[in-house]
Amino acid sequence: METVKVQYAKTHLSALLAAVERGEEIVIARGDRPVARLSPIDGQDDRELGFVAYSVPDEFFDPLPEEELAVWEGAG
Repeated sequence: METVKVQYAKTHLSALLAAVERGEEIVIARGDRPVARLSPIDGQDDRELGFVAYSVPDEFFDPLPEEELAVWEGAG
């Protein structure tokens, strides 16, 4: 695991990301103290789109009752 200083990470981010894409882990240190780790995302290619199977009920489009409408408009 390679350790780099913050300034190096700022100026060489693209190269560090390329190394991470190859499976390497990079530790970013502030002085001698490690503060962050760049690592590959596991299963990135296996992820499905995050759509939820949900349908909006027809009542959703009904007009709001007057008292609730007043609250949404800031009058209540």
